[in-house]
Amino acid sequence: MTRRSIDPVAVGLALGWLADRAVGDPRRGHPVAAFGRWATWVESRTHADSRAAGVLTEAVVLSPVVALGLAAGRLPAPALTVATTACTWAALGGTSLGREGLAVHDLLAAEDLPAARARVRTLVGRVTDDLDADEIARAAVESVAENTSDAVVGTLVWGALFGPVGIVTHRAVNTLDAMHGHRTPRYARFGWAAARLDDVLGWLPARVTVIATALAAPRRAGEVVRVAASDGRSHPSPNAGPVEAGFAAALGIRLGGRTVYASGSEDRVVMGTGPVPTTADLPRAVDLAHRVGVLTLLVGLAHRALSRLG
Repeated sequence: MTRRSIDPVAVGLALGWLADRAVGDPRRGHPVAAFGRWATWVESRTHADSRAAGVLTEAVVLSPVVALGLAAGRLPAPALTVATTACTWAALGGTSLGREGLAVHDLLAAEDLPAARARVRTLVGRVTDDLDADEIARAAVESVAENTSDAVVGTLVWGALFGPVGIVTHRAVNTLDAMHGHRTPRYARFGWAAARLDDVLGWLPARVTVIATALAAPRRAGEVVRVAASDGRSHPSPNAGPVEAGFAAALGIRLGGRTVYASGSEDRVVMGTGPVPTTADLPRAVDLAHRVGVLTLLVGLAHRALSRLG
């Protein structure tokens, strides 16, 4: 193989994925946290109870991120490999997601409900004060499913398609949705742009996640696709719904139901036909998420190779 035939973006994606598996997210100085501080600074100066203010804020916050991503994509091959590796590692959250899911499992297995309720808050935005063990398990499984699409598949899909700019733009948009996309008095109108843009960029990764979930659970592949299409469409999120429904079918459990947030409760569609999740289902969900990530990486690398051949 000649140096010319090596794809620096593909190498960077693979190295970034390996870096995430090896060390996960840094406890301090995470680039996403720095981006969050930048977004908070802009919001403090542009916030108003209007969609227009939200659109302006998203544009201002995202502009330097997109510019840096585009500049990274124009680097020579060795530097492009390093940049793609760094962007992929910073954007991926699969290892930390799995660690948190297993940490909740361990607390539930030890029957430490207060600690489990507190720990699951690192994964979900719902109210957890009164959740029982099975409800905590359900919350954690749903978060593992949704964040597999957001923090793993999305990074790999947009990275395989567009390189560094795809990676950083998707991660930034997803982070802004987590910050602004809430149905609270402060963000109901202001956060509209963040939520809609995240829906747009999350649409393709969510469907790729469903397909990868079906491939990762071949004995239930048909049911995964069927349940994702039928039950997922009734979920309030056009992307989280199919992903969570697909995981429910793959694991042989049911997800959804009443969910309480600080802004109020929602009676969500029940997805799947199995029993409610229990503590034992958490390691299974984490393992499924890992397999989905591996399959997505392999497909992304194959896409890069075929594109270069074409």
